[in-house]
Amino acid sequence: MLKYVNTAIVFQEVPDEVSLAINISSCPCRCPGCHSKYLWEDTGTPLTPSELDTLISRYEGDITCIAFMGGDSDPAEVSLLAQHLRQHHPQLKVAWYSGRARFSPLIDQSLFHYIKLGPYLRHLGPLSKPTTNQRLYRRTEAGEWEDITSRFWNK
Repeated sequence: MLKYVNTAIVFQEVPDEVSLAINISSCPCRCPGCHSKYLWEDTGTPLTPSELDTLISRYEGDITCIAFMGGDSDPAEVSLLAQHLRQHHPQLKVAWYSGRARFSPLIDQSLFHYIKLGPYLRHLGPLSKPTTNQRLYRRTEAGEWEDITSRFWNK
């Protein structure tokens, strides 16, 4: 079962969206230089569909997207939560920030509007640097994944 430690309303994680970022614990990636080492531990509140509904009700009308920050310990559960969102909160976009280098075969990609892939590698920098290995993808209306990482770069 996935657990979350905290949430925040964020404006920079997903371009053009006001996102409720949900920070999920038990991260197995353990990236060197990670800025969220507190998410490595198995701690927090179970992230069930009911808990997700409660979080959304607090911010209804203020958010346009739910961003799962982590969840690599159980990608299938992230997919089930995304399915719940699509069925019960279709007005919201669904994003997932994964520390893995590739799309997990355990998720239904069609449930997500955005997926960020890639472990944090300090020497390559974060999404805001053109040298980053991390990529943010947006699913197009045709169902293809479009790399929109360059939207984070200062030009």
